[in-house]
Amino acid sequence: MEIVKYPPEHEWEALLTRSTLDTARLFATVQAILDDVRVHGDEAVKKYEKQFDRADLTSLAVSEEEWEEAGRQIPDTLKEAIRTARRNIETFHASQRFTGAKVETTPGVTCWQKAVPIEKVGLYIPGGTASLFSTVLMLAVPARLAGCREIVLCTPPDAAGSVHPAILYAAREAGVSKLYKAGGVQAVAAMAYGTESVPKVYKLFGPGNQYVMAAKQLVSLRDVAIDMPAGPSEVEVIADDSADPRFIAADFLSQAEHGADSQSLLLTTSVALAEKVVQAIGEQLQALPRREITEKSLAHSRLVVLRNDDEIVRFTNRYAPEHLIIQTENYAALGERIENAGSVFLGPYTPESAGDYASGTNHTLPTNGYARAYSGVNLDSFIKKITFQEITEQGIRNLGHVIEVMAANEQLDAHRHAVTVRLQSL
Repeated sequence: MEIVKYPPEHEWEALLTRSTLDTARLFATVQAILDDVRVHGDEAVKKYEKQFDRADLTSLAVSEEEWEEAGRQIPDTLKEAIRTARRNIETFHASQRFTGAKVETTPGVTCWQKAVPIEKVGLYIPGGTASLFSTVLMLAVPARLAGCREIVLCTPPDAAGSVHPAILYAAREAGVSKLYKAGGVQAVAAMAYGTESVPKVYKLFGPGNQYVMAAKQLVSLRDVAIDMPAGPSEVEVIADDSADPRFIAADFLSQAEHGADSQSLLLTTSVALAEKVVQAIGEQLQALPRREITEKSLAHSRLVVLRNDDEIVRFTNRYAPEHLIIQTENYAALGERIENAGSVFLGPYTPESAGDYASGTNHTLPTNGYARAYSGVNLDSFIKKITFQEITEQGIRNLGHVIEVMAANEQLDAHRHAVTVRLQSL
């Protein structure tokens, strides 16, 4: 891996680039599958399940027997770990509950907001190289806390038509209403449009490959809301000479094993530390079972040596990392200066893995620089806020003329008249 030493600021742009997904080139293929599922429903979903997941399904819905069997298949240690993570995620997300206050903006004019859960939400949990039962908790727990009445989950089955038991167990623990065996574009289509089996939802959540991302983008144009734009996962580490290079190497590798297009980035003022990290990565890499995927990710990961903390903060806020780990002596002070990041991990004993699984924060986060404008999934992601207002006779007397003047100057006479007729009645 390359160590880039003291690049001038005009060269940073090249170092800020990611391995982005070109979903536009997939749109024609993805749109054809979306259209097929919209027209042919369950029949089309089953067809694509056989084609892509090699699963010959008679029913898309997970049966009660499959739910119960899942509980018998996973060890008690994993059950307890899932329960502990669920409790921590509940505790953190419950603290985000909205309490709206009534505000009198003008005497006699009262305005307020009411938080209302999105009635039907759809959660997509990928299969592929890892069964992400942790993502079930990250999406379903806040959905249940928010009060969503229908929580629908789709995940691809294996070739035998079975869903990984840990996904089923986590889904039941988290309060999922309905679970269906469907993956990829066909799962997105089923939840966006509804089929004979799968209910139509109002908002879609969850990660996926480039086909899933393209499908979410397309259905969001007119059919259903989505959580956020997403791309390959990423981590940035800020470290100084006080950091343990073994910890940084482990953080690099834990991110890199997500996928060949993941990216890890180290920012430091110490050339010596960067060299030690490269050596530690080489040593730890040998023991990883997902070594081939990890090596591909490391090929476009970077170690950048900058001159001081000010440069590091400017670079970080331009990069806007999905995950940011700060392992410096002044980590608290540096953390206060961060404006663009999905989730920040402070101090030497706070690995990104903690947020991925069990500390309580959400791991569904904006990637590809979207942290400049997007938050990660939180309780508000499953809520909409409705504004209310009530105006008394005194209120319309106080505010009416302001409204009349503004409406008249926008040449919207009916708007003006709606106020005038009320004032004339008093």
